[in-house]
Amino acid sequence: MRILVVDDDKNLCRLMEVYLKKEGYKVVLANEGQGAIDKYYEENPDLIILDIMLPKMDGWDICKAIRKKADIPILMLTAKGEKADKLKGLELGADDYVTKPFDPDELVARVKAILRRSATQSIRGDILTFPNLKINNKKHQVILKGKVLDLAPKEYDLLSFLAKNEKQVFSREQLLNQVWGFDFIGDIRTVDTHIKRLRKKIDEKLDDYKYFHTVWGVGYKFETSKENE
Repeated sequence: MRILVVDDDKNLCRLMEVYLKKEGYKVVLANEGQGAIDKYYEENPDLIILDIMLPKMDGWDICKAIRKKADIPILMLTAKGEKADKLKGLELGADDYVTKPFDPDELVARVKAILRRSATQSIRGDILTFPNLKINNKKHQVILKGKVLDLAPKEYDLLSFLAKNEKQVFSREQLLNQVWGFDFIGDIRTVDTHIKRLRKKIDEKLDDYKYFHTVWGVGYKFETSKENE
């Protein structure tokens, strides 16, 4: 498994790298914010060890940026022992929190524990399978009738979110918040536009099934149904 370590202390990065590699992990290092985000997209890590105090972009901002795109496990590092920092990290979606200085063996143990929990929780979430349709969230890939489907990023995000919440009805406002984010500035009809595109790319290519359903007066849901039902 691959771990992205983000800390501006290069000596500490190398120390963590040594201990993690001893346990068989592949380690990728970054020393500042934008570099960390670039490495995340390039390397597709299984877990991120993220320092809070970083130059230019701090760990909070990196955590928020990555959390908008993926549910990857994040272990926060900080030199502060304040309860408020721990709570803030957990509120932003961090999975655990370690205060510097720390025992490297304890860090490795926490990494193992987080990855075990993550593996258990994501067995169903990584690959979603439906008739003639497979969504691989690990590879960010959709396969329709055996062929990889070309989707725009927000089309994929919308499909993945609805499929993970199969049969649940969402209003347009809820979909905007979940997929585009609370800070999205634009027309609510962008949801309708993306649903229309997904229907054209998926439902209209299938003879026996359809997936995208309008619930009149409410919004949309994803549900497997035969075309003649």
